Amino acid sequence: MPASLLLSIPLAVILLVPGVAALLTGHRGWRGTLDPASALGVRGPAAEVSPQSAAVANRIAAPVIAAAGAVLSIGGLLTVALRLPTAATIVVFVVALVGGVALLVVAGSVGERAAMTVPRPATKPVGCSGCACGAGGCGSGAADGSTTVESTPVGSTPAGSTPAGSTTVEPHSREHAG
Repeated sequence: MPASLLLSIPLAVILLVPGVAALLTGHRGWRGTLDPASALGVRGPAAEVSPQSAAVANRIAAPVIAAAGAVLSIGGLLTVALRLPTAATIVVFVVALVGGVALLVVAGSVGERAAMTVPRPATKPVGCSGCACGAGGCGSGAADGSTTVESTPVGSTPAGSTPAGSTTVEPHSREHAG
């Protein structure tokens, strides 16, 4: 005896609504039209650093998100269309739900890892009001707006050592073998 439509239809709706949302999210993530401020897509610390990191995360996760949407949607359609017995309908529902959620978790993880590869945007130094102040005061920042803050005050580097972040070029020897 097939499952009642009073059971099958609500189960199908529970799978179809997030399934269609995941399909649309995967499509928009792949095309790059997913709004970084929306509730859909990859959400994590690395993905929310910049719009570029969100776009990379969503683009990389898009195929897996779409696959989750397909699993959920197909599961929703099968719960109604197959007219299986009640136990089989519940099994189809649970398998589709668990499979879809598992794929969404994988998509989030993959997208977050991809977002970690995007360089972080430059930030203002603490206490700076945006004047690009560096070691020499306001106006001494680079042309691109980035600043350099040295951990050692200028002139206090011990003799024979090199300030952090700089390199020393040694002269080449002019001795020839021969």
